[in-house]
Amino acid sequence: MANDVRDLPAGSSDGLSRFLGGSPLAVAFRLILLSILVGVVLAAIGFDPWNIIESIRLLFRRLWDLGFDAVNWLWRYFLLGAVIVIPIWLLSRIFGAPRGR
Repeated sequence: MANDVRDLPAGSSDGLSRFLGGSPLAVAFRLILLSILVGVVLAAIGFDPWNIIESIRLLFRRLWDLGFDAVNWLWRYFLLGAVIVIPIWLLSRIFGAPRGR
């Protein structure tokens, strides 16, 4: 038959993408952004809860005002957020419900 479809074994990148929940680059990008966001929120917890909006505004202001020095500041928030985000994400991928067939 001309339209036979054969199942091919999944390549190593397919298994990795399936485990990560998407392409590795896209997942890394999402995790970095989420880690920065959680870091900003965690840093703001020590203050008044209404300070979260001020912290986000200050984030953008510092990025604009400080230029490359802001990378150091942003890195601190990334590490602070990643301490929480990465282990939770990894545990959810390991113990999460199996997807697919």
